[in-house]
Amino acid sequence: MKIENYLRDIQDFPKEGILFKDITPLLLEPKARDLMLKQLLSATESIVVDKVVAIESRGFFFGMLLAQQMNVGFVPVRKKGKLPYETISATYELEYGQDVLEMHIDAIKPGERVLIHDDVLATGGTAKAVCELVQRLGGEIVQCNFLIELTFLNGRAKIGNHPVFAAITY
Repeated sequence: MKIENYLRDIQDFPKEGILFKDITPLLLEPKARDLMLKQLLSATESIVVDKVVAIESRGFFFGMLLAQQMNVGFVPVRKKGKLPYETISATYELEYGQDVLEMHIDAIKPGERVLIHDDVLATGGTAKAVCELVQRLGGEIVQCNFLIELTFLNGRAKIGNHPVFAAITY
């Protein structure tokens, strides 16, 4: 079974000129989904994690599964105005615009070891913003995990020295 067979390209989404990597076919197939989870978990075997921080919204799917399997806390990072409690925020650039991400101020305690998870590493703007949020709360980023990395967009450069794992690269 090849996970790549459960991904599809959507041309011109969310705007013209963008080739979007759609993971919803992967979510529909339990065996492919399980294989992806096993790959993501295998990349965390040698690290100690206190929290999984996942990015809205597609990062939530596997982020929660990772937290559950690792028996650690789960922290949702959401777009501005979606979290009910006091937050910190960071502005980020996407390949198709700009937005703001927020995290609850009590989500990460100083010194906690954090795994950041999202579906795709593209230009790195979203991941960079989440790294900044985690560090502002005193967390230690031990790894950034992604289902897919679009290497030609050089997103790793924005993440800095944090270890990165991507199950699939293009």
